[in-house]
This record gives sequence, structure tokens and C-alpha cells, in this order.
Amino acid sequence: MSKDRIIRCITPDGGIMACAADTTDIVYTGAKLHMTSPVATAALGRLLTAATIMGAQLKQDDASLTLRIKGDESETGAVIAVSDSKGNVKGYVQNPDCPTEYYANGKLNVAKAVGRTGILNVMKDFGAGEPYVGQVPLVSGEIAEDITSYYATSEQIPTACALGVLLDKEDHQVLLAGGLLIQLLPGACDEDIDKLEKNISELEPMTTMLAKGMSIEEICRTALKGFDVEVLDEAPVRYACSCSREKIIDAFSTLSDDEIRSLADEKGYAEAVCHFCKKKHRFSKLQLEQIIKERAASSDSDKTE
Repeated sequence: MSKDRIIRCITPDGGIMACAADTTDIVYTGAKLHMTSPVATAALGRLLTAATIMGAQLKQDDASLTLRIKGDESETGAVIAVSDSKGNVKGYVQNPDCPTEYYANGKLNVAKAVGRTGILNVMKDFGAGEPYVGQVPLVSGEIAEDITSYYATSEQIPTACALGVLLDKEDHQVLLAGGLLIQLLPGACDEDIDKLEKNISELEPMTTMLAKGMSIEEICRTALKGFDVEVLDEAPVRYACSCSREKIIDAFSTLSDDEIRSLADEKGYAEAVCHFCKKKHRFSKLQLEQIIKERAASSDSDKTE
């Protein structure tokens, strides 16, 4: 059972919003599923955390948010994270075993792996109508700065973002992961802005605060030191995939009859593997023929209505 949680806080005048998440179990699960190298773990973990926080800000129950980051000279390839409106998230790295390099201070060089130039895509799907799609150039490839740039450029919301993933130096297992997003809303005055900027400049790294045993509420209150803080909500979050045989059958049904039959290998099976959770869905030749038959019956039914 995941212990990960997310919290949203606001100042009483509505001028500043803060959202923090402990995503340690989410990132651990993602790293295990995709067998990521250390730097790929950090890149995926940061993007999963960002998607968790950003997804939880969507208001509709059936809404979802997709983040896709792709550097021009990327070693990770595309990194993708998808969150629902509760902050539950899934993701993957195109090249999970990419090489790991370090800065001189021993920290993982995520920017080198992700690419310092490239594109961050943000898609918000509200379950009806056309999804909102935002796209901004990468400013660093370190991901937190790129999320900050997205909000400033695409949504004109002054934002500070901190994302962290701490790995064991010996076996590279995920020890801690989390993130913090602070946004200035229209009610903020100049004095509030100055106070907040000072707080942010003094804030320790996210994983340092988690390592000290600070709760996500304490982290928000530290970031908003000197302000009254109201907790809007707090909830559990987890790594969750919604793949199913039904969705795969729907995808198969977009193919021609011959294409569906050609999916079977020499052993007589078609196998679909989910990008996000690695679950394998197997279909026999007989089941493939059944898909073709049911599609034909459905098409005939539509014509007679």
C-alpha cells in the first residue's frame, strides 16, 4: 500500500497557493517497472511528481494531464507521465537504460540525459471537447525549471517548482521523492511577493526536507513562513495504470481484418504490452477472429438502425 500523499494549501486572501507531494512509492514503482538507469529514474521520477501535482489541480473528475518532455540531443528519449485529476499517475522512459553521468558535486546530470534544448508538451484533457495543449521550449532539461517556464509562458502564472529524487549511492534504489509547486495568484500584493521570494531562496531541497522527516504540510508551511495557511485538501496518490483488454480490443478494431490476423506470431498468439505498467495481454488466433466477427456484427447493427 502506497504511503504517498499530496496536499494543497492556500493563503486566506487567495494570493498564494502551495501544493506538495511525497511521491517516493510512485517513483520506486516506476523505476522497478521500467528497470531504469539511475539518471532515467531521476528524470522519470521528477516528471511523475510534476504530473501528480499538476493533475491534482484539474477540477473535473474525468480529466487527465499528460506531460511529455523530449530533448533535441536526448539520451533518455521521450519521457512521459500521465495523471488523473486525483493525482494518480503513470509514465515511462523511451530509453530506460540510458547512460548515467554525474556533475562534479556528485549529483545526477539529468539535463545531459534529457537534453538541455527541446520541447515540453502539456496536454489537459477534460473528458469533453478538444483537449488543451501547451508547448514550450526547454530552458534547462532539469524538469523543475521547465515546469516553471511552462506556467510563466503558457498560463501566465508566476510559479516556483521544486522536484527531487534521492537514490541510494550503492544500489541506486529510490529512497525519497517529492515535489513542491508554489503559485502567485491575482490576490498577491508586492509585500507578499517579497516575503515569498525570501522564503523560496532559503528553502532546502525537497528530498532534504523529506529526509528530515518533514510532512508535506510542514513543507508547505515552511515555504509559506509568515503567512496564514489554510489546507484545502490532502489525499493519497499512487502509481496507477488503467490499461485493459477492452481498450486493446478497441485499438485492434481500428485495423483491417487482415491486419488483425497478422498480429499473431508463429506461436499463434498476439501479445500487447502496456507502455506504462508492462502488463502483457495475450490473444489467440481464435480470439482475434472473434474480434473481427464482433466488429462486423456491430457494423451491421449500426447500418440497420
